[in-house]
Amino acid sequence: MTKFRAGGPRWPYEITLLVVAVAAAGFNLRTAITSLPPLFPDLQTQLHLSSATLSLLAATPVICFGVVSAFAAWLNRRYGEELILLVALILLTAGLLLRGVAPTAMLFPGTVLAASAIAVLNVLLSSLVKRRWPERAGLLIGIYLTMLSVGAILSSLLSVPLYRSSGDSVQLALGVWAAPATLAVLLWLPQLRYRTAGMAPAEEAEPAAGGGQGRAAAQPGVTVYRYALTWEVTAFMGLQSLLYYAALSWLPTIFQDRGAPAVTAGNLLALMGVGNLATSLVVPVLAHRRPGQRALVVPSLIATAAGLAGCLWAPLGTAPVWVLVLGVSQGSCLALAIFFMMARAPDAGVAASLSAFSQSVGYLVASVGPLMVGLLHSATGSWNIPVALLLVLCAAELVSGVMAGRPLTLPAATPRAQSPTRVSETERTRRAI
Repeated sequence: MTKFRAGGPRWPYEITLLVVAVAAAGFNLRTAITSLPPLFPDLQTQLHLSSATLSLLAATPVICFGVVSAFAAWLNRRYGEELILLVALILLTAGLLLRGVAPTAMLFPGTVLAASAIAVLNVLLSSLVKRRWPERAGLLIGIYLTMLSVGAILSSLLSVPLYRSSGDSVQLALGVWAAPATLAVLLWLPQLRYRTAGMAPAEEAEPAAGGGQGRAAAQPGVTVYRYALTWEVTAFMGLQSLLYYAALSWLPTIFQDRGAPAVTAGNLLALMGVGNLATSLVVPVLAHRRPGQRALVVPSLIATAAGLAGCLWAPLGTAPVWVLVLGVSQGSCLALAIFFMMARAPDAGVAASLSAFSQSVGYLVASVGPLMVGLLHSATGSWNIPVALLLVLCAAELVSGVMAGRPLTLPAATPRAQSPTRVSETERTRRAI
């Protein structure tokens, strides 16, 4: 099996194939989710869904993220990132096809299958980036987050027009997103050449003489939950996801309740994706150039709170401004959350463990968001209390982000005993992580 060595010599075509494959996978990380909210009123009418069922549908992807993410690191150690990511893309395609072919019976099963596949992609793409191209990790993360934003924009922008132009066909509006997922499967196939399943060859499994790094990329990491830094990263990941998916699920309905047409509400959701796009490439690169990221966390959370408040309480005519502010800030928070999972780990194995733990616990916390907002609105008949609660959570995310943004790393997974209560501080220099 071909080895793709971090920091070693590479052929240009290897880098090109890697970037294209990661970008294609990134494009499909949100299409299964962002294509739904603009169609919620139509799905409720055509498929006879209650408000509680619709709230559960909004929460289903995030619940799947939380449950399935816990197994991603084990799958990585057992079979290797490249193979597991290929299988995940295949399952994503299957889930999108199922709910497109038979939405009445397969809307929930197809969404569960697609979201479970995305959960694995969420976890393992960042650890693969750290192993395969560590010196440009910030750039490659920025590329796949940029494509994630592009996919989110297109799916939210085109869902209602596809539904209307096809004669109100739910099958077409939901099933069309299986096409880019199929393309991503094909573009990922060349990456199987670089698969590393389980432990590396013997000469790489032991520490090199003189203290050099000899650990396998997929070697099991430290028990990450024993460290405060892990919980800080997890809290930031969970709270930013809760705020993002709560806004993603209910902003179109909020704007429709305020008097905006369905197409306009979908366009505003797409505009939030444009805001995500504006920061998805820049923020990881900026974060990679400095040991601490607190200077990026603070303005991102202030803008998130301002955007949420403006979407509900500012005049409806100014909604595009506030949606764009919200999108820019949430894109920055997502980029920082993904970056923390990589940067706070000393190697790819620990990065996979930290990413799996942070996303599993974080998404379980985040799953409360869409459900909570929907149920509070049903109980009160107003959006004021749900949005006010989201603003309180913005303050909590700010605290966790300031803590996670400190220049610290978890200890490496070495045979030597290490303190279970301390993390090691990174060098106060601008270096590649």
